[in-house]
Amino acid sequence: MTRETILNFSQGKAEPVWLQERRLQALEQIDKLPLPKIERVKFHRWNLGDGTIAESQVSANVPDFSSLSANPKLVQVGTQTILESMPAHLAEQGVIFTDFYSALEEIPELIETFFGKALPFNEDKLAAYHTAYFNSAAVLYVPDNVELDLPVEGIFLQDSDSSVPFNKHILIIAGKNSKVSYLERFQSIGQGRAKATANITVEVLALEGSQVKFSAIDRLGDNLTTYLSRRGRLSADASIDWALGVMNEGHLVADFDSDLIGDGSHANLKVVAASSGRQVQGIDTRVTNYGKNSVGHILQHGVILERGTLTFNGIGQIIKGAKGADAQQESRVLMLSDKARSDANPILLIDENEVTAGHAASIGQVDPEDMYYLMSRGLDQATAERLVIRGFLGTVITEIPLKEVRDEMIAVLDEKLEKR
Repeated sequence: MTRETILNFSQGKAEPVWLQERRLQALEQIDKLPLPKIERVKFHRWNLGDGTIAESQVSANVPDFSSLSANPKLVQVGTQTILESMPAHLAEQGVIFTDFYSALEEIPELIETFFGKALPFNEDKLAAYHTAYFNSAAVLYVPDNVELDLPVEGIFLQDSDSSVPFNKHILIIAGKNSKVSYLERFQSIGQGRAKATANITVEVLALEGSQVKFSAIDRLGDNLTTYLSRRGRLSADASIDWALGVMNEGHLVADFDSDLIGDGSHANLKVVAASSGRQVQGIDTRVTNYGKNSVGHILQHGVILERGTLTFNGIGQIIKGAKGADAQQESRVLMLSDKARSDANPILLIDENEVTAGHAASIGQVDPEDMYYLMSRGLDQATAERLVIRGFLGTVITEIPLKEVRDEMIAVLDEKLEKR
């Protein structure tokens, strides 16, 4: 019945034969593949999918988007597309940002070529589950040699009053020598009465010489148990600068990977995370250097409140043949409670000589000297603590391209602090 349900969903969406076959191949592999390995995070008993595929209904919780800026954007609530906006001058250059099925009509060959290229369905159990059961998607395509003068914004909202799984796929294709700044927001809306699961995959294909600035704010609610995978695949001389804010309320395991396939490719990952309540968040951030003279840097900062748990695994791997590669990483965590739990695990896997690699990791509480200095200048303890945390996490926050979103992230942090 599961096979028939998936096939009926696929046919109902008029998906091409190659995608129908891909879904069914993935379904057959789910029980044969292992779960992804997230060091020191016990998530094997979490409910990360109940084997259903369905469309969500139009939500009554849709916010008012009338005041949004005029930059290119796509807004989806559950599986429904609510708003699309693309300035005429960018559309004339061939830029596409739309829902998956509309994109299949416009650039079918490109989607067939690149869908699953950064994250193959047979990599692990959750990748296979995603390919079989994803129920909504979006595609951003920037043609060769096109440089966008406006940031592109994707807003993907999960209706917390709906039990329909939030299984979303985002495919970004940056053409040769193109340039794009992209902001992504995953957020729950509604009253949060329905328990649900989320399995989200974001693939970024950076072709030769392209430059991608990727910023994200994740604010999924405590009604969701989430697996989130963001994957970058970089060709020669391509670059992706990631700035990721992980501000969810529910349990989450995340995989942020960049594969530096081409010579001279460059990935810079900055991750900021906050865990609170009894929330568990485990984050794997990996850069794998395949190309010669490729550069992969990881910087992760996190804050833990109350009984929250946060695990950072930083993984730098240099494959044999990647001479001149550079892999650096730093993971640091601030604990604001004696009951908080944290791990910061640096891992280096080096299979080549003539390379540069290094790592650093620390876990600690707010420096008493910093607090003393600020309070000696007339600040109360709560305000001083807030300023220290903002400074600690500011390395990532400053990388987000839109001021209103930077302000939103700071507001979310302040809100978490006030709840203690």
